[in-house]
Amino acid sequence: MPAGGFAVAPSGTEFEAKITPIVVISCIMAATGGLMFGYDVGVSGGVTTMAGFLKKFFPVVYRKTVLETDNGNYCKYDNQGLQLFTSSLYLAGLVSTFFASYTTRKFGRRPTMLIAGIFFLTGVILNTTAQDLAMLIIGRILLGCGVGFANQAVPLFLSEIAPTRIRGGLNILFQLNVTIGILFANLVNYGTAKIKGGWGWRLSLGLAGIPAILLTLGALFVVETPNSLIERGRHEEGKRVLRKIRGTDNIEPEFLELVEASRIAQEVKHPFRNLMKRKNRPQLVIAIAMQIFQQFTGINAIMFYAPVLFRTVGFGSDASLYSSVIVGAVNVLSTLVSIYSVDKVGRRVLLLEAGVQMFLSQVIIAIVLGLKVTDHSENLSRGLSIFVVILICTFVAGFAWSWGPLGWLVPSETFPLETRSAGQSVTVCFNFLFTFVIAQAFLSMLCHFKYGIFLFFSGWVVIMSLFVMFLLPETKNIPIEEMTERVWKKHWYWKRFMDSDDTFYQVHYNGEAVRGKNGPNKVGNGFDPASQL
Repeated sequence: MPAGGFAVAPSGTEFEAKITPIVVISCIMAATGGLMFGYDVGVSGGVTTMAGFLKKFFPVVYRKTVLETDNGNYCKYDNQGLQLFTSSLYLAGLVSTFFASYTTRKFGRRPTMLIAGIFFLTGVILNTTAQDLAMLIIGRILLGCGVGFANQAVPLFLSEIAPTRIRGGLNILFQLNVTIGILFANLVNYGTAKIKGGWGWRLSLGLAGIPAILLTLGALFVVETPNSLIERGRHEEGKRVLRKIRGTDNIEPEFLELVEASRIAQEVKHPFRNLMKRKNRPQLVIAIAMQIFQQFTGINAIMFYAPVLFRTVGFGSDASLYSSVIVGAVNVLSTLVSIYSVDKVGRRVLLLEAGVQMFLSQVIIAIVLGLKVTDHSENLSRGLSIFVVILICTFVAGFAWSWGPLGWLVPSETFPLETRSAGQSVTVCFNFLFTFVIAQAFLSMLCHFKYGIFLFFSGWVVIMSLFVMFLLPETKNIPIEEMTERVWKKHWYWKRFMDSDDTFYQVHYNGEAVRGKNGPNKVGNGFDPASQL
């Protein structure tokens, strides 16, 4: 290929790229944002069952769970304040993601991750030293701001820095770290619950500082993505970084496609307004639906409140925390399955298979609890207890290789550059909105629905599986900037939203093919591709 040629790989041809150490290291360091997120998700459930924590901040719940014995199994933890401790993080994340969209677009993915790390560290300090409920909630709100900034920047960073053929696997590193964080939190809670003196909860909350420090340091050392550098006009730096992360000098085709995508993005002055255009509706609908469905699988109800849930169905204190550790371990291992298979079997296969698996496990759990656990029944037998844990692990495994990682991966790889930051903001916003709803409502729903809570979530699993079957296209091994041509315009339903004036045509420069916007007059109308080098 001529050195000065303006070329883009033909449709279906992949850009040359090696899996370089800098890509792997950068992705691992960036994905520690998921570690922090996961730890925050996992730690709250265990802490809210600790007597010392409840006695200090939620004495009403303490009396119901520790001192009184005549409360129904399903309603012991039904307390709005206790639910607010968990859910406030996600409400803060919802608000902060819009600020994160601005910093991601204006300053880059890397500074946004650094801001997230600072929020995390401040929140950890406040939570660990909390003397009253207000201090505790403020700390959780700061952690939520960190989650908002991290979940905005990290999936974009991972999608943009990864070679196309392993983009899915590297992107899922974020979700893998979420699951590792949850497992780490469950292990910590299991140990700190045994500390005498009732201060173990402080250690549980304080150890969140470890992933917070890792994310902050990681943000200082990772490289910025070429997409972000080019988007902000730093073309030469973008080219150097692209050459560095791809491990080859033949980066002209990919670089020039990024330049063209950036040029189009620069024409968009109001990305959120542009996001509402008809041509962007498929990506927007799918991104929002994926977030709503992800939460209505019921996974966060289990992850937030696993120890509470296990104690509700008759497990003792130690047994409930121990079972949570088992569930956390299954979560991690199953996410590894997704990393291995997502770029081989595709997104749709994983989502549809998991739908069947999650539906069956939830329905059977509901039947067992409906028959064996009443408001004042004794503990489940050992055999049934093991069976319930196995069923919950089956459900978690299905989620962990499907809706967990793919709920983030699919939206991050479908939006074009001109709406990517805004689209990611909407994605994170809806995720946090419905995470907040589930976190704030679950204990009350458990009190009123009892075992029927699992039937409620299983009904949603049916709906989301039908959505995947008919409306979610496959995006495996398709370059991000070619999604419009190769995915949306060929889908049986979404193709009707693609405007003809946005069609990409093939033009030529120096004898090489290039994708241009608005027809083959691009070069003749004064646009010189070589001037963008």
